[in-house]
Amino acid sequence: MFSDTYFEITSDVESSIREKGSRFLAYSYNVKSEEDVKKHLTEIKQKYPDATHHCYAYILGQASQAQRANDDGEPSNSAGRPILRAILSKQLTNVLVIVVRYFGGTMLGIPGLIEAYGSSAKLVLDQSGLIEKFMEEKFTISGEFQHEQEIHRLLNSYQVRISNREYTERVTYEVFIRKGQAIQFEKQAKESYLLDVKSVV
Repeated sequence: MFSDTYFEITSDVESSIREKGSRFLAYSYNVKSEEDVKKHLTEIKQKYPDATHHCYAYILGQASQAQRANDDGEPSNSAGRPILRAILSKQLTNVLVIVVRYFGGTMLGIPGLIEAYGSSAKLVLDQSGLIEKFMEEKFTISGEFQHEQEIHRLLNSYQVRISNREYTERVTYEVFIRKGQAIQFEKQAKESYLLDVKSVV
């Protein structure tokens, strides 16, 4: 069954753990684009230029369509992948987690690295909180001035976010409708001969 809900973190957080002398500093960020990811990575690398590794993973998009993990020199899949798994386990998107490692002199082995990076990511995400959000579709709906109440009646039946109102020869609302309600909304709007509705891609 189709779900139009997704989850994001509520705040950017930092946390740290120690494992056999190595220090792991974890950072979570709410991100909306790869440019956001690059910006935070650059900031962290500038803040900790002497760190042994700057490993990370991120997921972008309401449908979690963009996913990436980076081991930054650690053995393959021992750092980025555990961070990504921690994000996936919480069903989060639009999130970046960076884990900075300062080597403490004792080799952890691949199982130890997987545990340390995964635990660091889980800890920082546990502290970041989460908020449920909804996938949306954008519409414009318009009518004569005397029919604005008809627009209100229609919108009040749905979970709607009004982004703009324009009053020219007609009144036009730009709205975002929860994706799971979009088909029914468009159908009902079109049944009203008083209103014009258009889907905006």
